[in-house]
Formats: sequence, structure tokens, C-alpha cells
Amino acid sequence: MIEIRWHGRGGQGAVTATQLLAKACVKEGMYAQAFAMFGPERRGSPVVAFTRIDKEPIDVRSNIYEPDIVVVFDTLLMQSVDVKAGLKPGGTIIFNTQSSPKELEKDFPGFKIGAVNATEIALNRLGVPITNTVMLGALVKTTRIVDLENIEDVVLERFNVKNVEAVKEAFDKTLVLEG
Repeated sequence: MIEIRWHGRGGQGAVTATQLLAKACVKEGMYAQAFAMFGPERRGSPVVAFTRIDKEPIDVRSNIYEPDIVVVFDTLLMQSVDVKAGLKPGGTIIFNTQSSPKELEKDFPGFKIGAVNATEIALNRLGVPITNTVMLGALVKTTRIVDLENIEDVVLERFNVKNVEAVKEAFDKTLVLEG
């Protein structure tokens, strides 16, 4: 089983990203769960969302405490949230950041690191700083967890071609450092 924890802020689309990823996994014949944990439900508030993926039916119904992968939509969250808490040794962490994976390595040694400036891509492609589809492109580039085409398909079902272009650009621009 692969477990993913997503850290974002209300309005960035982390919950939608979990749902789109789960849908892409199901298209590939896997089982998936997507769910979120909210505090005060308002734009800008911290949000934690989760995705579970497996080739077998998933019976677990709890939050994810020891993820294989962590996705961080806003690095400012790291001032108040330990985003790597419980991340399995040798796990993967993907950031929306202007920093390179090499620059992040000092704070996240031993982890596989993916980094992309998702906010810039979202602003250029979509005109708004909503980074959910962009971060899906970064996730696929960093982990190869699903085929890029399946992510593009589910994104197009929910949004429009601009979002698909954002996914592709993120895939192309994500830098990856093996742990």
C-alpha cells in the first residue's frame, strides 16, 4: 500500500488533488481512498488531505500517520507544521517551492525530493495561484505512481485544457533528487 499525506491551505486544491489522483489510480485498475482532515474550513487555513493506493481492496479507515509520500503546497506551513512527521525512512517529499531539491536536502536528508514552482506555473497557465493540478504533475514526475496520461484525463474531465497544460508543464519542470 502507498500512503500519501498532502499539506496545503484552504483554496489551494489539496482535497481536489487527492480525489483526482484516486480517480486516476482507479482508471489503472488499482484501489484508492481520498479524504481530508479540516480545521476551521476557510480559505487560507491549513488543510491535511490523504490518499491511499493499493492493488488490493483497502480496509484501513484511519488518517495516515506514516506516509510514504508527502506533498507540500505551501512551504510557509513548515513554520507551524512538521511536514515530515512520520514520513517513512527513504520516503518522498514534493514541494511547491522556488528552491532546488539540493537546497532542500539539508533539511530533508535521506529523502527523495521533488521541487517545482507550482505557484508560478498556476499563475501563468491559470491566472490564479491554485496549485492542485500543478502538484499532480510534480507528483507523477517524482514518483511515477500513475501514468501521466491518466492524470491528464481525469484533470480534463474536471477542469479544462489549461489545467492539463499546467500538469504537463509541472511534469517537465519538476526537479528530482534521489534520497
